[in-house]
Amino acid sequence: MPQNIERLKKRADFIAVKTEGRYIKTPLFVLQVLKNTRGEIRLGFTVTKKLDKRAVVRNRIRRRLKEAARLTFPLYAQQGTDYVLVGRLVGKDCPFAELKSEIQNALLGNIPAKEASSKLNKRKNHPFSFKQERNIKSS
Repeated sequence: MPQNIERLKKRADFIAVKTEGRYIKTPLFVLQVLKNTRGEIRLGFTVTKKLDKRAVVRNRIRRRLKEAARLTFPLYAQQGTDYVLVGRLVGKDCPFAELKSEIQNALLGNIPAKEASSKLNKRKNHPFSFKQERNIKSS
């Protein structure tokens, strides 16, 4: 049964999904997942400059992710959930059928999910983290 899918557009929504949700890593993308209270499916896309500084390449990855999501999310996504697809460079040249099947496997739970909170806690305690105060003594 096809479902209506809304878009995530606000930065605060993207950050909430990243910090509070779970994530599923695949070679082609990272899928971040968080339950919402709205009862609708919301979907966002991110492809950073870290992958490639050329906008043409980033837009190609984003377009491929959007089309694969358009075909798979209405069938397999859970109601009342926010999703963020973070593109990876490999997604640019892989076969489209492979991209669709990876999204389907991630949505069906065939790929294990990890909690984002443990990952972020490690960063906060890292010695080179800028978020904590450090006492640097000069000798």
